[in-house]
Amino acid sequence: MNKLQVVIIEDEVPAARLLHLMVARLRPEWEITVLPGSVDEAVAWFGEHPHPDIIFLDIQLADGNAFDFLSVVHPKSVIIFTTAYDQYAIRAFTVNSIDYILKPVDETRLLDAIIKYETMQGTANGLPDDYLSTLLDTLQHKEKRFRTRFLISGVDRFWSLQVDDIAYFYSENKVTFAVTRNAQEYIIDLSLNKLSDQLDPDRFFRANRQIIVCIDAIDHAEPYFNGKLVVALRPPYKNKVTISEEKLSSFKLWLNF
Repeated sequence: MNKLQVVIIEDEVPAARLLHLMVARLRPEWEITVLPGSVDEAVAWFGEHPHPDIIFLDIQLADGNAFDFLSVVHPKSVIIFTTAYDQYAIRAFTVNSIDYILKPVDETRLLDAIIKYETMQGTANGLPDDYLSTLLDTLQHKEKRFRTRFLISGVDRFWSLQVDDIAYFYSENKVTFAVTRNAQEYIIDLSLNKLSDQLDPDRFFRANRQIIVCIDAIDHAEPYFNGKLVVALRPPYKNKVTISEEKLSSFKLWLNF
């Protein structure tokens, strides 16, 4: 029986090494190849080698993204995505027979994805014929509508609060507040978890459990202790807004997206 062939395409060398170690530990019988996280180099490699059984594919590559790679190569492989972007998980990974893993990679979550692949391979149907085209259509879908306004209720009237006017949302004592650019505060009848699903991820980032910030509200960020960042907002937030070391890479990618 041929060894199962696995390729890892990841543009962060430490992340690639860690994923390699985890996969090798969970499935030591698999043959694993780590490619540079570059669209051009990955395309060149696939032009010269048989397509593997599985590709662990980073969404954001050094010279493009996973969609650029897939649309050129059309790999005959099962794709398991690795991503630091929660919005890709929300928007894109409802296609049957694929999976995604949020970075930093958790070994338990990785094992779940591997078992999903093995279960799928054990069925009679396997991958559908239109697997890749469906995947590309889903990943490139640009029509999802994000929330643009909120209905605010006052003592004797209602009015519409535009999302474009909001600098950040924060949670306090299980109540969610929206803070506008001119420092007005309004209660929003949604949790931060619900809001994360409804806001445009290109403009809003879940900094930590207490706050979601808009890109336009960020004045600057500076190093903080234990590998964290502290972010200054406009208007100022009453507490320090810290970005944990685990979220640091995704925050930097978001700022540069």
